[in-house]
This record gives sequence, structure tokens and C-alpha cells, in this order.
Amino acid sequence: MSARVRLAFAESAAVLATVVERDAALIERMARLVASTVRRGRTVFFVGNGGSAAEAQHLAAELVVRFVRDRVPLPAVALTTDSSVLTAAGNDYGFEQIFARSVAALGRRGDLLVALTTSGRSRNILAAVAAARERGMRVMGMTGAAGRSFARRCDLCLVVPSRVTARIQEIHLLAGHLCCEAAEETAPRRAGAATRRRRA
Repeated sequence: MSARVRLAFAESAAVLATVVERDAALIERMARLVASTVRRGRTVFFVGNGGSAAEAQHLAAELVVRFVRDRVPLPAVALTTDSSVLTAAGNDYGFEQIFARSVAALGRRGDLLVALTTSGRSRNILAAVAAARERGMRVMGMTGAAGRSFARRCDLCLVVPSRVTARIQEIHLLAGHLCCEAAEETAPRRAGAATRRRRA
């Protein structure tokens, strides 16, 4: 087990080092895109399957509630959370349309879709991207080494140089946290927050 732990950390560190060297400027542009979207009062929609669905929910929560500091809530939605919408869309239109249906219903020009897919081949993610384009939304992707064709569908896309799902998702979460941090830095402090902290 010890050898397995060391190998996992070594793999993760190697992928992280490559991403820092190759994609730091890209991640900074991604962070600016998220920040500018919420600063203009537009909504960031997150979407993914499986572990990426969990990351979509995680990142949306960081914006709506808070990442580090107390401030106004920022407009973000994880399209992975409404079981009634997901099951109705899947039942009536097929699994490929479960996210596209929500994008078509809720997305507006100037909103941002953040699409997470480790493989780059998830049909429901590709359909969501197409729906976002039809609505005049920007698209930001995060994928793995197999997702280069998916990356070309996005305005900005982080392609993690790994085919191991766990390693890819680890980097996606770190990049997502940096995007949340950038958005939070531009957000005004929530009225009365300082007073409440002093009373506490």
C-alpha cells in the first residue's frame, strides 16, 4: 500500500508540474473569464458526469456561498442537481439531452458554461456545449489528454496531460478553485458582514 500511495502522489505531482509549466497563463485567462462573467451579473453554469458532476456542484457552491471571504453571493448553477429535470429529460429526450435541455431553458447570451469531461467524449456534455453556443454563451472546458477534439469546441479549455481519471480530476478541481478565487476577489463584501463578525 505504501508503494501505491507514493506512486499516486508522484503521478499527481508530475502532472501538476507539467500543467504549471505549460498552462499557467491559460488558467489565468480562465479565471479572468469566470470573474468577468459574474462581475457583469451573468451566470456560470457547471456541468459534468460522475466525479465531474460532484466537482460541478462543488465549484458552484464556492461561488454561490463563498470560497474564502464573506461577500455577496455570485450567480452559479450546477446543472447536475435537479433529479426531476434530469430524469424527465432523460426519459423524454434521452440521456444525451439531460443537460442541453437545462442550458436551453436557463442560459442567456453572456452566460458561461463550464463543462468538465475527463474523456472529452461524453455525449451529454457535447450536447450541452452545442446548446450553449445556440444561446450565445461562452464555453470553458476542462478535460484530459483524450479530449483534444472537445477542447476545440471551447473558447478556453484546460487539457490535463493524463489519461488517468483521478489525476485529471485533481487538476480540474485545483483550476476550478483558482477560478473561484478570482471571481471572489472582484465581488463586493456583503453588507453588514464586518459588524456580524465583530459581534461574534
